[in-house]
Parts: sequence; structure tokens; C-alpha cells
Amino acid sequence: MPNKKSAAKRVRQSEKRRLRNKARKTMFKNAVKKVMKAIEENKSKEEVLELYRKAQVLIDKAEQKGVLHRNTAARKKSRLALKVNSYIKSM
Repeated sequence: MPNKKSAAKRVRQSEKRRLRNKARKTMFKNAVKKVMKAIEENKSKEEVLELYRKAQVLIDKAEQKGVLHRNTAARKKSRLALKVNSYIKSM
């Protein structure tokens, strides 16, 4: 329990930000999972690429908003691109 007014405000702000960041993180994780599921289910090339583009945008937005470190975002995009490219080449 905070003893000062400013500390109480900080607690409120931190909680709001935590929930907002959690939502953004969940969105990009779900987008990545959709790409992986599409690859596993042997979906069409166009569908996988479309899902990949959406996931890439969400990862970039999470990075811009400070939810992800830039190197983490780059690593996730790179690994996802490798999987998508290997799937497309195998078609």
C-alpha cells in the first residue's frame, strides 16, 4: 500500500501500462502461432505469407511501443522468416 499520493498514482499508471503491454505481447504471440499453425497444416503459400506479414507488423509495433527490445524483435522476425522461407521452398 503506497503512503503518498504520487506513489498511489504510480501504482495506477504501472497497472494500466502492464495491461496494455500484456495485450500487445499476446497479440503478436498469437499472430506468430497462427503462422506456425498454417505451416504445419500445409496451407497455401499466399495464406502463409499474409499471416507472416501481419505477424511482422505486430512484432514491429510491439518493438516501437517498448514492449519488446529491438534485438528480441529482430530475432523473432528472423526466425519466423527462416521458417516461412523454408516452407515456401519446400512447396
